[in-house]
Amino acid sequence: MTATEHPEVGGIDVSRETFDALKSYEALIRRWNPAINLVSKSTLPDLWRRHIVDSAQIFKFCPEPAKTWVDIGSGGGFPGLVVAILAKEHRPDLRVVLVESDSRKATFLRQVIQTLGLPCSVHCERIESIPRMDADVLSARALTALPELLVHAEKHLGAGGVA
Repeated sequence: MTATEHPEVGGIDVSRETFDALKSYEALIRRWNPAINLVSKSTLPDLWRRHIVDSAQIFKFCPEPAKTWVDIGSGGGFPGLVVAILAKEHRPDLRVVLVESDSRKATFLRQVIQTLGLPCSVHCERIESIPRMDADVLSARALTALPELLVHAEKHLGAGGVA
């Protein structure tokens, strides 16, 4: 890559600052993972492609009028934190809400948000116990079986929202 080219992540052109934020996020995952198992140890060698690029590629499907993206069962922040990093550059009006019941993982998510200055918040609760979210976009990655996921989507997805 030359100095005049912009990096690309998951089919999205990003600034050098956004690319650096994604690399910082990757470093935080690698540092915290031994203590709280954010991602499977077997996927660490391919963390960038398997988790970050995989999460980034859905950002381009966010409808233009969307204001709230809710990621349920956020775990280590996929795809929610990647979306928040991309939104900071491309959609500064998009608010990302992460829902994670594991307090250790929620602490990690908050640390990433603070470190990278992301437009994001964390609810450390079970998805079943939080009030209706009315999300414009709802995402989940490896959370539960599809029938149960659809129950959560029905409760938390706003009218006309996408999942």
